[in-house]
Amino acid sequence: MAEIKTSVMINSTQKKIWDVISDIDNEPRFWKGTKEVRNISRDENHISREITIAFRDQKCLQEVTIVPKEMIRAVFTKGVIVGEKVLTLKDVDDSFELEAVWDVKFSGMMGMFTGMIKKHIKSGTEQALQAIKKEVEN
Repeated sequence: MAEIKTSVMINSTQKKIWDVISDIDNEPRFWKGTKEVRNISRDENHISREITIAFRDQKCLQEVTIVPKEMIRAVFTKGVIVGEKVLTLKDVDDSFELEAVWDVKFSGMMGMFTGMIKKHIKSGTEQALQAIKKEVEN
């Protein structure tokens, strides 16, 4: 399993941050590893979707659960990635901490490259969090 944990402090309102991160259809704008999102079904705060990742345009299925103003949990259920990515928004004094935690494994040949892929995902996650920070602080 590859476990990745990173966070960023954001000086903005909870509403403004949440409005950006909860627009999960717009994920490719910030998360460069996600090329495309296609929703399959939606039931209130639960979305089934197919995403296309940047690695060889591979498709993965996800079950996304949104806990308003707190957390977005994306469980990878089928594809080259299995596991989950969880975004959590926490109130810290006059700011908010946006934390991303990945707990995933890679199937097939990708399993042999776990170390390299883990570094790539960590870098991409750090870039995504910084892009979100920049968007909401401006």
